Amino acid sequence: MSRNRLFLCLSALACMASCADPAPPPSTAAAAKPVETPAPTPPPAPPRGKPKLGTFGIDMAGADTTVKPGKDFYAFAGGRWQKDTQIPADRSRWGVFDQLREESDANVRKILDEQVQSKSTKGDNAQKVADFYAAYLDTAAIDQKGFAPAKADLEAIAKAKTLVDIVKLMGRPDLPVKTPIDMEVILDDKNPDRYVVGVSQGGLGLPDREFYLKKEKQFEEIRTKYLAHVTKVLAMVGDKQAAANAKAILALETQIAERHWPIAERREREKTYNPRTIAELQKEAPQFPWKVYLDAQGYGSEPSVIVAENTAVVKLAQLFPTTPIPTWKSYLTYHFLRSSADVLPTQLDDEVFDFTGRTLNGQPQQRERWKRGVGAVNGALGDAVGELYVARFFQPKAKAEMDRLVENLRKGYAARIQSVDWMTAETKKVALEKLATFRPKIGYPVKWKNYASLQVAVGDAFGNKRRSQVWHHEYERAKLGKPSDRDEWFMTPQTVNAYYNPTFNEIVFPAAILQPPFFDPEADPAVNYGGIGGVIGHEMGHGFDDQGAKSDAKGVLRTWWGPADIEAFKKRTDALAEQYSMFEPLPGIKVNGRLTLGENIGDVGGLTVAYQAYQLSLEGKPAPTLDGYTGDQRFFLGWAQVWRALYRDQALRNQVLTDPHSPALYRVNGVVRNLDAWYKAFDVKADDPLYLAPDKRVKIW
Repeated sequence: MSRNRLFLCLSALACMASCADPAPPPSTAAAAKPVETPAPTPPPAPPRGKPKLGTFGIDMAGADTTVKPGKDFYAFAGGRWQKDTQIPADRSRWGVFDQLREESDANVRKILDEQVQSKSTKGDNAQKVADFYAAYLDTAAIDQKGFAPAKADLEAIAKAKTLVDIVKLMGRPDLPVKTPIDMEVILDDKNPDRYVVGVSQGGLGLPDREFYLKKEKQFEEIRTKYLAHVTKVLAMVGDKQAAANAKAILALETQIAERHWPIAERREREKTYNPRTIAELQKEAPQFPWKVYLDAQGYGSEPSVIVAENTAVVKLAQLFPTTPIPTWKSYLTYHFLRSSADVLPTQLDDEVFDFTGRTLNGQPQQRERWKRGVGAVNGALGDAVGELYVARFFQPKAKAEMDRLVENLRKGYAARIQSVDWMTAETKKVALEKLATFRPKIGYPVKWKNYASLQVAVGDAFGNKRRSQVWHHEYERAKLGKPSDRDEWFMTPQTVNAYYNPTFNEIVFPAAILQPPFFDPEADPAVNYGGIGGVIGHEMGHGFDDQGAKSDAKGVLRTWWGPADIEAFKKRTDALAEQYSMFEPLPGIKVNGRLTLGENIGDVGGLTVAYQAYQLSLEGKPAPTLDGYTGDQRFFLGWAQVWRALYRDQALRNQVLTDPHSPALYRVNGVVRNLDAWYKAFDVKADDPLYLAPDKRVKIW
């Protein structure tokens, strides 16, 4: 599943989130009467030792208690950390997620270095990850080969004479290029038991359509630098008309951007579900050779597809015959080189980083080669690395404790659903059924991908990357015509993140996120409920956000809410969108409350439910005060701690314009001000800047 379609399908925690098998979903029969048939009883909490952070799980040395919580809770909980921390030169942002990702990468590096030194059996996973990694690190060998590995592909592009030739090149699984019309294998949102071919918009070299269309100076400067960058890349392979061809590429991509749907509109799942037979597609957009494109990717026998941005795709199809063949060839050449830069000569790699890293994201330095190598191996052989990772770094104790937390959060959500006054009894019944069938996946998958057919050659970085791309394409293509695999994971265990998949109605927590400050089995329960509990609630909340709620308990995209429920829900979510649209992290650039709505619902609802679950876990007993902090205070500090982050301005701008997640500041301040318990916990008054009148606080769950 490509990044583009993954964005449309999954709701992950962060922008960018050995144990027993995941617990089976509770019986759907229990959903109709959740009080009579309670959720599974979680195992008793184990004795606790010393937490990794502070005395109870919070790094209070990083807090700034001179700041009033009601003025800036984000600063109160992490102000000293913000002042004392610098963004590493090879990063565009730095925060808790990034720190844990760095640790995960370092752990994977240990594994890879050991495998490189070992005498693994030829052809097994250990040997493949070792050879892939070693070849990627050998930049001297890569430089010595120059552009020779890319020669055949560059010649194939140069020989193209017709639109059919261009489309065949765009469809080649072994040719990494941008395509204005993307195709990939996806799950059918209205029939989760089958896979289909999805069609969507694509083709841009800048992060999003707005980078081409906005008239402000900063975007004009980016386009000017992009033009210079494309010129340099084309000149490296002998293009005598590089400057003119670069202008043609920018003009073409601008036309593509003009036809794209705005990013917030692409979130609307019912709008992006447009089934078409191939005949219907050909009739709607006859300017594009659909059969040629499908055949090139191995999808030629498919009778139908599902189109996402249907009106955009029609307009993009119209663009194909009106664009000169030489422009398409230049476009393909540039994007092929850019996509392959890390396994081609350093001069190209450095140039691509100079634009994508320094210009677009403000990142001063390229990441060390070993770090990029870890990322490359994770992308190519993620499950092979993951199997080694969990055997060494994941503890069964974390799985058992997560089982407890998930079931307690499920109880908390059930209590919230039952208590809300805006939802009708009929819709509550279906909502509780959906909640009962949430399937948690914790740590790592029950089965690993089989890489037996992937050839990894010693010293062939370019070829290894290419064969990996083809392997992944064929892995996805082979799903067509088969029942959907509900055991599949869309993140590796070594990924620091989490996600909700509405089509499978599942919540997924990879091993690498199950560590402090998100989760520490030795930490105070309040901190864990505020940290990983908030994350669990967030992912569960995606099942009931403005998009996830469009799927039922079986993952089927359909309307199961009554008209009154939809109206009441929309009133609350509109208010939340308006709140976030007022936030302005950079001058002139405000948060898009519509783009971020699903994640903001996940945060506000998730933390509300996590708080409910924490209260239920106390069983009516008062929480102890630790180091002067009450249980409720520690709970909210646990949430705030996981969102500590610093951004370079360019990276922050990109996130606001392209990412469905709000910047970290608002994932704290924008959330807590909607929870009554936070006001009481920190004695927040009406004259405090974060104060919202009770009738202005958004309460969904």
